[in-house]
Amino acid sequence: MQPSVPPTVIRLLLVDDHPLVRDGLRSRLGAMPGFEVVGEAGDAREAIAQLDACVPQIVLMDVGMKDTNGIELAALLLARRPELQVLMFSMYDNPEYVHRALQAGARGYVLKDAPASEIVAAIKAVAGGGTFLSQLVTKRLFRNQAARPVLSLRESQILSALARGLSSKQIAIEMEMSVRTVEAHRQSIKRKLALEGQAELIKYAVEHAREHG
Repeated sequence: MQPSVPPTVIRLLLVDDHPLVRDGLRSRLGAMPGFEVVGEAGDAREAIAQLDACVPQIVLMDVGMKDTNGIELAALLLARRPELQVLMFSMYDNPEYVHRALQAGARGYVLKDAPASEIVAAIKAVAGGGTFLSQLVTKRLFRNQAARPVLSLRESQILSALARGLSSKQIAIEMEMSVRTVEAHRQSIKRKLALEGQAELIKYAVEHAREHG
């Protein structure tokens, strides 16, 4: 009698700066047959260390972490291990984030508030060599086909903060950067969106708040 061949197990690395999110994912995914959570990380340094130590097949990666830009980190991890498969896991359904994630090499983009079945389907699709986008993400991508300047993740976060009424100094404190850097981002946003002054910038931020946060 030939020994049975164990089923293929999808090895997962969870990267999110919220321990409760990682705990929930580990509990749910680790209990499912065919999935094994082999590591977790809360920032770029930990992610790189876990990548080398655990050799995951798929990285489930948050986009907007406090100290780490998840999209840039995805590109960094893929540069180290091109065969890696990255699935972005985010609260943001902003089409700009999705485009940037895919350009960085991510194979999918699923929302944190998606049903568990959709998250599982996304992981299986990516593990099988395919791609996956949450249904809400797909709808947003095709809702407006007009070309728009692509803001960086940080620029979108600053635009969202402006919509909440924060000053440059308050944004600098919240995002742990200098006021000069915030002002530079504001100038870049105005240039990309062809906005004349601060009043137009604030007006745009408020009108498009849902798209950027």
